[in-house]
Amino acid sequence: MKKVVFISPTHPVEMMDFTRALSEQGAAVLGVGEQPESTLPSAVRPYLDAYLQVPRLLDEASASAAIVRAVEKLGVDRVESLWEVTVQLAARVREALGIPGMSRDTVLGFRDKELMKARLRAANLPVPRSQRVKTAEAALQAAEDIGYPVIIKPIDGAGSADTYHCRTEDELQRALVRMGHITQASLEEYVDGDEFTYDTVCIDGKPVFENVAQYFPRPLIARSESWISPAQIVYRDPFRPDLMAGVELGRSVLTALGMGTGFTHMEWYRRADGSPVFGEIGCRSGGGHFVDMMNWSNDFDVYRGWAQAVLSGNFDVVPQRKYHVAMVFKRALGEGHITRIEGVQNLYERFGKAIVANGLLPIGAHRRDWKQTLVSDGCLVVRHPELEPCREMMDAIVRDVHLYAE
Repeated sequence: MKKVVFISPTHPVEMMDFTRALSEQGAAVLGVGEQPESTLPSAVRPYLDAYLQVPRLLDEASASAAIVRAVEKLGVDRVESLWEVTVQLAARVREALGIPGMSRDTVLGFRDKELMKARLRAANLPVPRSQRVKTAEAALQAAEDIGYPVIIKPIDGAGSADTYHCRTEDELQRALVRMGHITQASLEEYVDGDEFTYDTVCIDGKPVFENVAQYFPRPLIARSESWISPAQIVYRDPFRPDLMAGVELGRSVLTALGMGTGFTHMEWYRRADGSPVFGEIGCRSGGGHFVDMMNWSNDFDVYRGWAQAVLSGNFDVVPQRKYHVAMVFKRALGEGHITRIEGVQNLYERFGKAIVANGLLPIGAHRRDWKQTLVSDGCLVVRHPELEPCREMMDAIVRDVHLYAE
């Protein structure tokens, strides 16, 4: 039985399924987190053979030392994490224990956005012009050098948190005030085009599963107004002619960055002429139910496939490529508690079994802060073998479902 240290087995929420998959594939799982063991969700407890509480996972030096002290005599086989902010911690523990896995330097290439782009430029891959900036003055100068519009985001951020699209110097100065807590950032040219993901499970850097999704609208736009219902589609066939340029770019990125075994989540842009441009990549799974969307698209369990890859270097789950899957996140109008939900019953009457999940907050629940959470006030998920009906259902959810709070 292989022994696996899995850092942050309960957060984000999909980590509980990764924990489950490791256990079901025969691993002894030692979870590491900040919360007391007594507060672990019942959904994850059966899959943990042991649990270590550390004061702060984000204090990499002390967390690493605590983990190493606790497990160095146990004969650990793997140290894994799929939460963006702890992948570097996992690499540090691996090196301290002398066990296989991606090195700290390799993982840093998936965390530090400027190092990431520098390594990809060296491989002659298309990346936005950018600069590392540590002061407001440096950011303003970089924007002048690159030319507006620009994007500014944390060097080691996740998703679109603390990320701003600035069309003028005034907008950049306002963004810099909001980013006062950020010690360094990446300032890059704004690439005009549609935004997609390229997601993989890799074994020794070779993709054994590939997935492509598209955002509607781009995440930066979705984060700009509370009335927007962010949506995304996982395409049934990631190897469609109109998507292959992004897939080929993604494969080259994995090679250039020295990917090992595990999940990856990459964003890329498609210009009007069809050419792809790299956005960013993490050596972890996508958040916000992205992994569940892959499962609904393929009628398989990619959590299980990832666990197989990590534990044995195999991947025998077979993608069925059956469905396009659309997920729409809804945001309540108003503040306070959800008092009314409109349009859902009509959707069930129209689309029936095509609706595979309803994760909307119930009436009485307190609405969430849409600026702080990707999943907003819940989601609806639909799937269909053909793209246009899937798009039509997605658009109907965006247009016809409304949540109200007061």
